[in-house]
Amino acid sequence: MRTNRSETRSISIQATPDTVLDLVGDAQALPRWAPNFATSVRAEDGHWVVDDELHIDLRVDRALGTVDILRVHRLPAGAYSRVVPNGDGSEYLFTLFFPDGTEEAAVTRQMAIVEEELRTIRALCE
Repeated sequence: MRTNRSETRSISIQATPDTVLDLVGDAQALPRWAPNFATSVRAEDGHWVVDDELHIDLRVDRALGTVDILRVHRLPAGAYSRVVPNGDGSEYLFTLFFPDGTEEAAVTRQMAIVEEELRTIRALCE
């Protein structure tokens, strides 16, 4: 059995888990916090279309605090995230998987973008 490389980043946010989930669980908010991924989002045939080309599903489970951004028909391709209570605030965790052969420089670039997005989420929620 083979597994892909995973990279997870997290950030502490001085806002309730519900506040964080309201933002990251709203597909139409993607351009606000992930502009490198989505400059526009629209609903189409029960899915979301990012920048008129990428079809995704946004699977939100508020009880578990999970938000998964999954490519339609390409599972398990996507991003997996979770909001958990942290004191009076929240911790937001975001995981990406990379296939074998992904260059280290590409992983580093992508995770730098993720870290920037996490800081944006914190700024929007606090």
